[in-house]
Amino acid sequence: MTYQIEAETNKVTYKANDNKTVSHADVSLPLPPLQAKEAMEVEIYARFMRHIRLVPNSRMEIKILSAIQFTSDMMDLNDAIVAKTLADMGLRAPRRAFPESYLEHVDRSLMRSGWDVGGPCASSIEMKSHWDNIGEDKFAAYRREYSILSEPARV
Repeated sequence: MTYQIEAETNKVTYKANDNKTVSHADVSLPLPPLQAKEAMEVEIYARFMRHIRLVPNSRMEIKILSAIQFTSDMMDLNDAIVAKTLADMGLRAPRRAFPESYLEHVDRSLMRSGWDVGGPCASSIEMKSHWDNIGEDKFAAYRREYSILSEPARV
């Protein structure tokens, strides 16, 4: 991993193995809910923020994904529900920082208009805007599923 420092902005960017630069400016951590409708939102936020500091990895997207999965396992919730709750609180990160089930939800909802049933919510629209601003693939929603041909095994 190489480090580059940009002099005019004092921004540190990290060059990952996949030849994409990952910057901490691409990630916005969620804010605590001011008026929590349910205790579940506060608990999700607290467990997520507590665990994100403990992940032994320097890549922020791996820390976020691990903290989402840890929170969902500890609370016995689906990964997509935890990720959506955190996105509603303001979590913004690259696509690879989110579980597949949440990405599927966002991609499918963005293919509908805002007036349709199952259309995108405000956090999904803001997330798509964030992904466009940081240079994510605009057609990633169409390239997620791959057909795999598996031949029968002979014993």
